[in-house]
Amino acid sequence: MAQKPSIPKGTRDFTPSEIAKRNYIFDTIKKNFQTYGFQPIETPSFENSETLLGKYGEEGDRLIFKILNSGDFISKVDDVTYSSKNSTSIAPKITEKALRYDLTVPFARYVVMHQNELDFPFKRYQIQPVWRADRPQKGRFREFFQCDADVVGSDSLLQEVELIQLYDGVFSDLKLEGATIKMNNRKILAGIAEVIGAKHLLIDFTVALDKLDKIGEDGVKKEMLAKGISEEAIEKAAPLFEPQGSNVDQLNRLDNLLKDSEEGQKGLEELRFIMETISTLGLQSAKLAIDVTLARGLNYYTGAIFEVSAPEGVAMGSIGGGGRYDDLTGIFGLKDVSGVGISFGLDRIYLVLEELNLFPEAVDKSLDVLCLNFGTKEALVSLKLVTELRKRGVMSDLYPSDVKIQKQFKYANNRKVPYVILLGAEELENNSFVVKYMESGDQISYSLSEVDKFVATLE
Repeated sequence: MAQKPSIPKGTRDFTPSEIAKRNYIFDTIKKNFQTYGFQPIETPSFENSETLLGKYGEEGDRLIFKILNSGDFISKVDDVTYSSKNSTSIAPKITEKALRYDLTVPFARYVVMHQNELDFPFKRYQIQPVWRADRPQKGRFREFFQCDADVVGSDSLLQEVELIQLYDGVFSDLKLEGATIKMNNRKILAGIAEVIGAKHLLIDFTVALDKLDKIGEDGVKKEMLAKGISEEAIEKAAPLFEPQGSNVDQLNRLDNLLKDSEEGQKGLEELRFIMETISTLGLQSAKLAIDVTLARGLNYYTGAIFEVSAPEGVAMGSIGGGGRYDDLTGIFGLKDVSGVGISFGLDRIYLVLEELNLFPEAVDKSLDVLCLNFGTKEALVSLKLVTELRKRGVMSDLYPSDVKIQKQFKYANNRKVPYVILLGAEELENNSFVVKYMESGDQISYSLSEVDKFVATLE
């Protein structure tokens, strides 16, 4: 009995229509990347394990797909290590490579390795798949594309302003109005951890806080307690759990909360500059909002952090995110190179556009013209006609088999072909072809020498 085929959980096959819609999003994002002066790069789908491990925090490390060494890798594990059944100690001996978890750390590695070839500030974009051993659910997959734009070699806050504009430009082109770009600053979070007496537990504090929208206030407080953050410290952080109010309200509240933290005040100053600059420049369709609970669980962020939520009423996780990292390249030996970047969540953006019916009607059109097949002689002339149409950039095809015309028309309908060409014995004798306009049902006859006249009606 043949084995029933399947694919791994968290992965997907894509239909031609889905590919067309995904390419529409890719093309829109890529066009904006290029408009803003970003240059493309690509990196391998897998990296050395040491490049990735330890860069995303404890939780991130658990989600990295490791690749087993080739050959008899088990024989290289000594008996003591093997009998311990400790995956942490066994893993380094049987796996030296891993699928990339994101595009940011590989980009940092790329910058260090190619630093003498790059002009700084270096603006790069990258559109490639990444892999995470996450629990699959709506909008969350184990294999998915990231679309990143980063600038390294500049600590100017104007880069953050530009990235917010870039988000806004993409969403406007996609007609996705009402997306909210939420922003915070890791220095503000560090300042809050300092004033509540939990500076030494900053990572635990931010990782727990970042889960507020997933596990609620009680869940966050419970996790903080479990990580060793005192009840007194959590009580001092109470303003973070209150209704946030307007951007101005939050800036004022943060000013009061962080008055005794130099680092917190620095973060607040950066946040205020970005907010005021964007307010002056204006946005086309997106909204910019301060979210003091936004933490972004990744360890490498040091300044501004971003997360984008779908328009109100759409039940979807974040559709983008990013932030400032002051020394990410330092982990690979290149110190004091500041960078900032954002990522677009293609798969979630796709689901949002689909839910809101925002894909253009013609986005998945794969064929403009189909020539029906009436027999060998007619097919040869039809193929010549199709060739002429293709030379003129018209997506054209000839039905390959001489089968019932009803079946050929059904094929055209299923492919949503707007124009069907009939070139039978009568047309062959008259050196003509008939175009049936499928939407209206009208039929117009053209001479075989009038290909350009027909093509003109398509424009």
